[in-house]
Amino acid sequence: MALEDELDNLRRIALFGVFETDALRALSFSAETRLLRAGDVLFRKGDASDGGYILGSGSIALEADDHAPAPTKIVLPWALIGETALIASTTRPITAKAREPSTVLRISRVMFEELLERHPLTAARVRQLFKRRVLEFARELTTDSRA
Repeated sequence: MALEDELDNLRRIALFGVFETDALRALSFSAETRLLRAGDVLFRKGDASDGGYILGSGSIALEADDHAPAPTKIVLPWALIGETALIASTTRPITAKAREPSTVLRISRVMFEELLERHPLTAARVRQLFKRRVLEFARELTTDSRA
């Protein structure tokens, strides 16, 4: 895949849609590519999280309960899995498992933080994105509590 095509695909993900082109290019070059076979576990519920994953091909099943008959959600390309892990140390709330041969780009929290330090305009845009999300969430909570 040509670099410009990959950048266009990354821009489809809300978080990366606010990135400057140079920051997005740096992300693309710095991310670690992982190939998964059908059934491979990307991570398990309860694992320590240290980054996120961009699904570039295939599909990933997200399972809140390892014993449930069906996955909680199926993720398709181009999606970001584990966004919270890019900004906070936490544990994985779900298990992520490849349903078919899949390719993911791993973005470590350290690399993400370094990228934002090197690209202050992108960092400001990311802060604004998260600020809008938090305000929208708070507004939804207020609206729901009045119902």
